[in-house]
Amino acid sequence: MSDPQETNDIPADFKPSITGDHERREVMIPMRDGVKLFTAIVVPRGAHRAPILLDRTPYAAAKATRLNGSTHAAMLLLLFHGELSQAGYITVLQDVRGKHKSEGVYVMNRPLRGEFNPTSTDHATDTWDTIEWLVNNVPECNGRVATIGISYDGFTALMSLVDPHPALKAAVPINPMVDGWMGDDWFHNGAFRQWLTLPYIWVQTASKGADLPWPVSRYDEYESWMEAGSAGAMGQALGMEQLPFWRRLTEHPDYDRFWSEQAMDRVLAARPHTVPTLHVHSQWDSEDIVGAMSVHAALARQDPAGQRNRLVIGPWSHGGVGFTDGASLGPIKFGSDTAKWFRRELLRRFLDAHLRGDGTLPAMAPVTAFETGSNVWREFDTWPPAPARPPHRLFMAAQGGLGPESPPATAEPAFDGYLSDPAKPVTHTPRPIRPKGGTASNWDAWLVEDQRFAADRPDVLVYCTPVLTEAVHVAGQPVALLYASTSGSDSDWIVKLIDVYPDEVPGDAPMGGYQLPVAMEVLRARYRDDPARPTAVPADTVVRYRIALPHVCHAFLPGHRIMVQVQSSWFPLYDRNPQTFVPNIFFAQPQDYVQATQRVYRVAGAASGIDLPLAP
Repeated sequence: MSDPQETNDIPADFKPSITGDHERREVMIPMRDGVKLFTAIVVPRGAHRAPILLDRTPYAAAKATRLNGSTHAAMLLLLFHGELSQAGYITVLQDVRGKHKSEGVYVMNRPLRGEFNPTSTDHATDTWDTIEWLVNNVPECNGRVATIGISYDGFTALMSLVDPHPALKAAVPINPMVDGWMGDDWFHNGAFRQWLTLPYIWVQTASKGADLPWPVSRYDEYESWMEAGSAGAMGQALGMEQLPFWRRLTEHPDYDRFWSEQAMDRVLAARPHTVPTLHVHSQWDSEDIVGAMSVHAALARQDPAGQRNRLVIGPWSHGGVGFTDGASLGPIKFGSDTAKWFRRELLRRFLDAHLRGDGTLPAMAPVTAFETGSNVWREFDTWPPAPARPPHRLFMAAQGGLGPESPPATAEPAFDGYLSDPAKPVTHTPRPIRPKGGTASNWDAWLVEDQRFAADRPDVLVYCTPVLTEAVHVAGQPVALLYASTSGSDSDWIVKLIDVYPDEVPGDAPMGGYQLPVAMEVLRARYRDDPARPTAVPADTVVRYRIALPHVCHAFLPGHRIMVQVQSSWFPLYDRNPQTFVPNIFFAQPQDYVQATQRVYRVAGAASGIDLPLAP
């Protein structure tokens, strides 16, 4: 008990008197079911009839509006928020229900009301209720709102389009989570992204405030994941069966209705698209590389001219367009700050037109894409661009060749092979492998990492063209066609499309011979015919696999070479395929992991290769 005569140096209710270029307000906005959501509102000083930017997030709205002690909003907020605040926009960040300071129950990627959500609320209703409150209670606003956000916040921006409030005039989903099974955070074509997913679920759902860090037991996480065995065994060892979303993941390893009915491209394609939307895609997005492209494609069917449905493709990592300098990524240089140019010339123009003007964007193309390699911005009417020529097919050839000549017919099957050993998996990045966000982590740039570390392995096949004498401009989705066999009953196939730099690069010596991955993807063979119904692979039988790589806009320049690499593991980012068909790979047992002989065929009738979509 304190002495009644003692004076407390900490007042009961301190009210600072600080003059800055903004006013910051904290409110609890009531939803239709009575739950109140914490909302931070940053209003530029002297604002009058200003538009509102709404970012709904699971990542702590209070923190994101108090990044440091500055009295300037541009320093107080995330970079892209701060720049728009300087331009006179009211910035609103809100904790989604159940996270941080908001009331209610948190559900990861809360589904729409219906089969997978029996309640009366979802992100669509919460956004509608939030906008209704804002336009009636923020006197400085002009009654126009745009939703915006990156990653999970991009997902909530897309949710605002399901049943849009009349005041919602625009949406900007940046690198949004769209389809967690097909190619965003949790899986890629059925291969589970364990190294990213388990820590994320742990941090986001083990506590309301995301304050329980992922336990790291090794400096090199490769050792931790090898010791655990399967992803399910790792989760079980950490007690993750207590986390409902983790249980749901392990119960749905296949692309069943749990995934397909929640995929936002399908959800939005089934509804009228009335709100102008600017989709933002990063070519080297290590988390949500499918999302923006799939939603843009789905909505393009309703808007072929691209007046309400616009797309920007940039040379960025996940979220890089909003947070970082866009002049480079890892060692790859782009000749200008591409992220700043996007925010100033495209994002600002798009928002001004719809939130301050009449929505006319005469100088903005339906699709704006940065062509890496040549480092120029290009404009297109559609994406993929209407092809002027058929795809450029390159066939895999003997002695590691890659070229346009079809392989000859031979009496004996021609193939290249390797032994895939789960005890010695190919890594997704050189060891030691550091946790995402940890000391020496290269997570933001691993997708542009020099692939020579993999090319030298005996369990990686390498095919390469001669030195190019003229540029090859690619715009669209490369597709690999593998004719392959395995001695096992399941397999993973990873294909990498690579730009090989000249042996020496004047002025940038470390780039000599650099193997730049332009696009890479994995396919889990059990899903080759139907992602919802896995089947065993017939052993030692040639099977055709179609592997669609991420969309690119890239120029392979004269003096460079085009390379394709093929491998069967990508660890520890992706869980190891046991190479034995089991009902659920999450719970594969040690004895299920077996070596397998892999063969890739290059003969007439089984001609493995890659189709490159040529830019017009």
